[in-house]
Amino acid sequence: MLFADRREAGELLATRLAGYLGQQPLVFGIPRGGVIVAAPVAGRLGAPLDVVVPRKLTSPHNEELAIGAVAEDGTLYVDETLVAYLGVTEDYLRREAAHQIEEIKRRTALYRHGRPAREVKDRTVILVDDGVATGYTVLAAMRYLRRQEPRQLILAVPVAAPDTLIKLREEADRVVVVSSPDPFYAVGQFYRQFAQTTDEEVIDLLEDGIGVSAVGHANPELRT
Repeated sequence: MLFADRREAGELLATRLAGYLGQQPLVFGIPRGGVIVAAPVAGRLGAPLDVVVPRKLTSPHNEELAIGAVAEDGTLYVDETLVAYLGVTEDYLRREAAHQIEEIKRRTALYRHGRPAREVKDRTVILVDDGVATGYTVLAAMRYLRRQEPRQLILAVPVAAPDTLIKLREEADRVVVVSSPDPFYAVGQFYRQFAQTTDEEVIDLLEDGIGVSAVGHANPELRT
């Protein structure tokens, strides 16, 4: 399946999540692209839109190679097999995680503009990204949210690699995915338009998502 853009992907995903309308869920997008996908979901469900910001942990030998991911509170997902193969030390992982946590805090403050994080405990939480390849950042984000004791944790993505879906289903209460094609090379191959999203777009959508009624509608003109 080929999506026109992230907005269309979000609208298709929202259709599959329509059963949560009236259940007062919280919708979290993973920046940057995941927030664009999450906005139509929040709008359809009349749900608040918030953000969770995981960051990849990079290899000491190649900063383009991810070996895991970390969330704001230090929650980690590490590819233990890859770490062992590369000989990555615990000391390096601690330093790299600390470095990425500082960047997470900076980005979170930028996106929220001083607004507090949504209270997750005992709520239905829907985590959205624009697609999943290795799943590192999504898994770190899910573990971060799980530690806050939601009633239910749902992962919703337009597209995901089939092998990665196995790991995702082990961590989420439910996984909603529009397409899981094989072969799978990269998330961008399943979008006609996959331009990089800006921080300004994310900030605008989060501001639009503030104060959405549990039974009402979000702004009709969600920007992409």
